[in-house]
Amino acid sequence: MAVTARKIDYFPYFLLVPAGVVTLAIVAWPLVETFRLSFTNSTLSPVEEYVGFENYERMFSRGFPEVIARTFYWMALSVGLKIIIGTLGAVLLNAAVPGRSLFRVLVMPPWVVPIAIGVFIWTWMYNGQFGMISGLLQRFDLISAPLEFLAFRDTAFMATVVTDVWIGTPLVTLYLLAAMQGIPNDLHEAAWVDGASRFYRFRRITLPLIMPAIATMSLLSAIWTFNSFDIIWILTEGGPRGATTTMIIDTYKTAISRFKYGEGAARAVMIVLFLSLFSGFYFVMISRIGKRALVNDK
Repeated sequence: MAVTARKIDYFPYFLLVPAGVVTLAIVAWPLVETFRLSFTNSTLSPVEEYVGFENYERMFSRGFPEVIARTFYWMALSVGLKIIIGTLGAVLLNAAVPGRSLFRVLVMPPWVVPIAIGVFIWTWMYNGQFGMISGLLQRFDLISAPLEFLAFRDTAFMATVVTDVWIGTPLVTLYLLAAMQGIPNDLHEAAWVDGASRFYRFRRITLPLIMPAIATMSLLSAIWTFNSFDIIWILTEGGPRGATTTMIIDTYKTAISRFKYGEGAARAVMIVLFLSLFSGFYFVMISRIGKRALVNDK
């Protein structure tokens, strides 16, 4: 019996052409051009020369490894606090308490307010002369003199972390709240009937079932935090003395402020490389954790 060849319908592929063209125009081409510029000495001058790996060698010989370490430390600290606070907030907002809808609405302002406005408010709060935080600390005799949070390396760094956590936590909270609401109530009711405590139900039912959502939000939050520019730039512009200079801030200063487009492109390539490696490693670890959980369940 002869087998008839299956006719291929090319119409669905034709519909994907516009999206593919747009993707190539706004994503692929800038990446390729950035990679090309990273091997040149491109500046404001229309003449550029191929310099090989000179930009990369110069980059790692001028304290860039310290910037890399600071970036990952800033990202890990900020994302960790967002996940912890966001999980606790989601648990509280998921509880059956009066006024729960109002509390859910009140969580939104830090995320809804434009980032620039929110950061300017925090800049005022960090001011040592008329800022609210310094004033309260003096009022309760925790400090004896006005404290300029953004003028010292350690306090400036922590100030950027606190501001980033304040802005990013509402999204994490609402995302995890949606994941918790997808858990069947029968599981909690059965555990409650068996005498399980609230903490036990959270540890053995809620937390394992929302772990995929936590993993996804952790990855997204890490990428957003790694690429965060406006929060640090408005607060400190990378200072004082480079204490808050992350890879994205260093890239901006090099390419835009100093007009060294070739060196800036090399830094941008490193950012893409680090994020790609981090995302790949993260997915591998999550996959292994998921397989291990399935084995344990069996």
